[in-house]
Amino acid sequence: MLLHLWGFLYSSYFRFWLKWLWRLLTGKCELQRIFEGAKEGARRTLGIEHSLGSSKNKVLRNSLNADETEIEKCVRDVMKEKKIEQKDIRFKANLRMSLLQITGYKKLYLDVENLRKVTYDSDNEEHEDQLIELWNLLMPHENLKARITKQWCDIGFQGDDPKTDFRGMGLLGLVNLVYFSKHYTDEARQILSHSNHPKLGYSYAIVGINLTEMAYSLLKNGALKSHLYNMVPGLPQMEHFHQFYCYLVYEFDKFWFEEEPESIMHFNQYREKFHDKIKGLLLDYDVMLTLQNTKKP
Repeated sequence: MLLHLWGFLYSSYFRFWLKWLWRLLTGKCELQRIFEGAKEGARRTLGIEHSLGSSKNKVLRNSLNADETEIEKCVRDVMKEKKIEQKDIRFKANLRMSLLQITGYKKLYLDVENLRKVTYDSDNEEHEDQLIELWNLLMPHENLKARITKQWCDIGFQGDDPKTDFRGMGLLGLVNLVYFSKHYTDEARQILSHSNHPKLGYSYAIVGINLTEMAYSLLKNGALKSHLYNMVPGLPQMEHFHQFYCYLVYEFDKFWFEEEPESIMHFNQYREKFHDKIKGLLLDYDVMLTLQNTKKP
C-alpha cells in the first residue's frame, strides 16, 4: 500500500520538481542527462523509454509509438519541445537510435505475434515444404516413407502428423525449429541425439515448440528489452528473435542434462526452473544472450 502511494506521489508530483531542480542545476533536460550518463545500449534506451513514457508532454509520449518513417520527424519535434538546438548532431543521433530500438521492439512483437497466429495448414505448400525441410535437416540419411507416418516421432513430435503439435504456437513454432536446424545444423543434430538418451531423453520437437512459447512470452512481457537493446543498435528484426530462440534450445539441453531429472514426467517443473534462470539473466542491464558458434547464420 505504501509503495503504491509513494509511486503515485513520485510520478504525479515529486518527479516533476526533481527534474526541474536538476535542469536548473545542470542546464540540461533529463534526456540530455541520460545520454551523457549512460553508455550505449539497454541502460540508455530503457532510461530514454521511461523518460518519454513518463512525460506529461504528449509529443514526447507519442514518439514511443512512431512508425519507422516518422522517427526523423519525432526526433526534431522532441528537440523542439525540449528546446535543444537542432544542430546538436550527437543528441539527434542518440535519440534516433533509441527511438528505433523502442519502436522496433514493439514492431518485432507484432511480427512475431502475427506469425504465431498463422495456423499450420497441410494444404499450404509453403508450410509443407518447411516441415519436410525440417526432417531433411535433422535426418539427412533417412527418407520419409509417407507424409503421415510414425517416423515423425523420431524427431520428437507426438504423433504421425506434426500439424497437430503446432496448435499453440502456430507457424512460429515450425519456423523456429527450421531456423535452428538450418543455421546450427550440427548443434541441432547433436541435441536431437541427446534427446534420445535412454534415461534423460525428451521429445525434441515438442520441447522446441515449448521453448518457442517461452521466447514469445519473454518478448511479449518486455523481458527481452535489455537483451535486444544491447544486441541491436537500431531496429530489431525477426532474425534476432530466432537467434534468441536458438540460445534457449542450446542452453535448455545443457540445463536438462546437468539437472538429471528423474523422468520426463517432471518436465514442467524443470522447464519453470529454466525459465526462472533465463528471467534472472535478463534482469542484468548489460545482458546479451547469444549462442556462441563459429558458423555465422
